[in-house]
Amino acid sequence: MTNQQCLRTLPRMDDLLRRIESEAGDLPRNLVKAVIQEELGCYRKSLVAGKRDCCDQEELLTGIRLELKRQSQPHLRPVINATGIILHTNLGRACLDEECAKVLTGVGCRYSNLEYDLTDGSRGSRYQHVEDLLIRLTGAEAALVVNNNAAAVYLVLDSITKGREVIVSRGELVEIGGSFRVPNIMAASGCKLVEVGTTNKTHSSDYRSAISEHTGALLKVHTSNYKIIGFTEEVAMRELAEIARQNQLPSIYDLGSGLMVDLAPYGITGEITVQQCVRQGADLICFSGDKLLGGPQAGIIIGKSVFIDAMKKNHLLRALRIDKLTLAALEVTLRQYLDPARAVTSIPTLRMMTQPPEVIREKAEQLAGLLSKVGCSCSVVKSAARIGGGSLPAVELTSYAVAIQIEELSPNRLESKLRENGIPIIARITDDCLQLDLCTVATEEFADIVLCLETIISELRDK
Repeated sequence: MTNQQCLRTLPRMDDLLRRIESEAGDLPRNLVKAVIQEELGCYRKSLVAGKRDCCDQEELLTGIRLELKRQSQPHLRPVINATGIILHTNLGRACLDEECAKVLTGVGCRYSNLEYDLTDGSRGSRYQHVEDLLIRLTGAEAALVVNNNAAAVYLVLDSITKGREVIVSRGELVEIGGSFRVPNIMAASGCKLVEVGTTNKTHSSDYRSAISEHTGALLKVHTSNYKIIGFTEEVAMRELAEIARQNQLPSIYDLGSGLMVDLAPYGITGEITVQQCVRQGADLICFSGDKLLGGPQAGIIIGKSVFIDAMKKNHLLRALRIDKLTLAALEVTLRQYLDPARAVTSIPTLRMMTQPPEVIREKAEQLAGLLSKVGCSCSVVKSAARIGGGSLPAVELTSYAVAIQIEELSPNRLESKLRENGIPIIARITDDCLQLDLCTVATEEFADIVLCLETIISELRDK
């Protein structure tokens, strides 16, 4: 059959449009038409290239339906995190609780008092919604919030050290996700980096020797996404703050993760809390909202009023400002910390971090039992969960996973099929076996997991 004869087997555009529109419901006609054109074009190329002898109309229609389904779904959508990484940066980091969701719906679907003072009926400040809470919770003089911690560090440096030198330990010049580097953000903010010490050791004398008339601040950066162990030494924030005071300089602590409760009672140590940083004398502290705090993405700055006031006057603040939905979620999250015991149980991030291993094992056994009933070959195995998000990199949490094996599918192919589910299931492959770590899976998600695997097994049996 010649190319022209092959092409004549293609159905007409109008015929396909009528057929698909009758199935498409309320989908926009322009979207339906565009998808049909794309699929027809691909099919036409394969006929011309000789990859097909003629048009299989059912195959073409199936392709159109699948592509239409894909394009009609929101691109940003919920997934099930079965990786065992609690603050998974690629999966949106911290999950918000149900109370946050309710408040977001109310604020997002209606007008709000974002910048309106309800007491005297005049214009208000969006930052006031959380500033008083942050002051009460941390003991700082003042507070300010922007859209993420990188923006917070940038605003701090631009506001109080522009054109001056900032002294940092060489062992704290970190790079975080997306190739964000502390030296680059310092250069962008207009200050000059002065490195002191070595990669593994920095002494207080290194800071003192580097201070000059050009110095604008002393900066400490929390190495939240890695640990240097062995022959090491660093200058504690308390000592660094004292050196800064003696030289009439501000001390800045880029804390990063922003832990607000002591987790030592739960066996998690090695992370300084925000309140401890304040008590150690740092003039300004920056940290993230969506890491150990367990809230939405935000950059939180707390510290001395004189410096916070300078930042509020910086024209960059408008470019970095926080939106109403983030503010609403952040306020709800912070209010949980008024009762620290409640925060640990109600904030999803902290709840997952502190759940007893036996509780995770019980969940794993429950899910394994449900999967076995639909013909899935699986077992419960011990695993190690991680906090993630560049937080507590040396900490491993005892966890349990459901290991799944399907003879007809390799682990990689099974992992791919789980990702293709209506609610994508993000798993991990360990020891050449697909595993669902129950540290990060809620029992409410079991039904979706079971249905997905039941469908996969059913499709294999039908072949």
